[in-house]
Amino acid sequence: MTTLAAGKGTFAGGVHPPERKELAPGTLIEVLPTPSEVRVPLLQHLGAPCEATVKARAKVALGDMVGKPTGFVSAPVHASVSGTVGRLSVATLPNGRHVGAVPITSSEQQPLSGVALMDDIFGGEWPVGDVERYEPKAIADAAQEAGLVGLGGAAFPTHVKLRPSEERPIDTLLINGCECEPYLTSDDGLMLRFPAPVIAGALLAKHAVGADRVIVCVERNKPGAAGALARAAEGTGIRVRLLKTKYPQGGEKQLTVAVLGREVPTGGLPLDIGAVVLNVGTAASLARAVLRGKPLTHRIVTVSGAGIRHPKNLLVPIGTAYRNLVEYCGGLTPDAARAVAGGPMMGFALGSLDVPVTKGTSGLTVLTRDEVRRAEETTCVRCGRCVDACPLRLVPTKIALASRAGDLDLAQRYHMTACMECGCCAYVCPASVPLVQLIRLGKAELQKAKKS
Repeated sequence: MTTLAAGKGTFAGGVHPPERKELAPGTLIEVLPTPSEVRVPLLQHLGAPCEATVKARAKVALGDMVGKPTGFVSAPVHASVSGTVGRLSVATLPNGRHVGAVPITSSEQQPLSGVALMDDIFGGEWPVGDVERYEPKAIADAAQEAGLVGLGGAAFPTHVKLRPSEERPIDTLLINGCECEPYLTSDDGLMLRFPAPVIAGALLAKHAVGADRVIVCVERNKPGAAGALARAAEGTGIRVRLLKTKYPQGGEKQLTVAVLGREVPTGGLPLDIGAVVLNVGTAASLARAVLRGKPLTHRIVTVSGAGIRHPKNLLVPIGTAYRNLVEYCGGLTPDAARAVAGGPMMGFALGSLDVPVTKGTSGLTVLTRDEVRRAEETTCVRCGRCVDACPLRLVPTKIALASRAGDLDLAQRYHMTACMECGCCAYVCPASVPLVQLIRLGKAELQKAKKS
């Protein structure tokens, strides 16, 4: 095994927002009753959109492919319920992008529901003793056919990560269980209740990429999850490492520094420094794809915040409207003011609850009027707090103000596209400058300029 310098368990910068994870503890995961309809977006991943493979009035079964990839960096999408396909429609994603979607009206009788569905996805035995019998290419192919993407939010097609090149050998696989966003506990729930498929998937991914070692990374505020994973990993050689609780510890570039002491170059990937990073949910889905031949059709979603009557963690069919999740959790409180897809730091405010859940949906956070009431924006005083907080050591205020002025060349010189939009800068800004929104605007304008 390669001997490597270890990181210090943390990274420079970052912030410590209130965690609020007690609202929806990961100790309980409920299965959302099958909705009457789902709308499966044809773009749920980074890369090329899918092309619909079904037509209106077609009958589909749970797990059938309904969208095929149109490029290498892409991932197929599958029916998350059994039912009848409607006319191809358009869905609005949380980031405001309009994409094609396959609507499916659910049949009265579903092959799996309730506890049986949970057991089919996460339960049962997960053998880990003979993963070497699978060819590395077969593991990557299974991930591709199952439509696996990063379930931590980035939604990068998993099969691409599992096909390393000879020019970039991999020595370490990091399994990311940090879940550093406030409110969100879906990964914590998976690690607590179903650690076995996470470990099985980690061993399969290790074999696929040819890594020497696997390290499962968990923040110190999740001791139960760390213990469950350590017990499941006994005898496998997998290490579980506790890291400092700090946002955004779960970012890939922060994780490699904290655990390995290696810094991903600007514009680069962990692959460039000999590492692959997979979310715990992605690892569990990989185990299901390889060992059971099942595609990604459901995911665990945290529904939380003071604006939700009964916060919960739910196992949800992909394509379900956020509205169904809210209704199952008792509805909104009278002072609910803003629904956010994801967590409050990196999530997108929703204009409607009819937006569908995607593979990258980790949560729905509903904030109250008191929580969203923000101070009036004032002039930047050049205090430098945003620079101190930035985990990538950028100068967020200069990027944001260049974007506001429409000077994309200047924003680029300040490395605008390197920004991960974590929100640390906006969190600490005493002038309440909407730094992240301005940077996102600049990136969108840059994309428009490249296409024109």
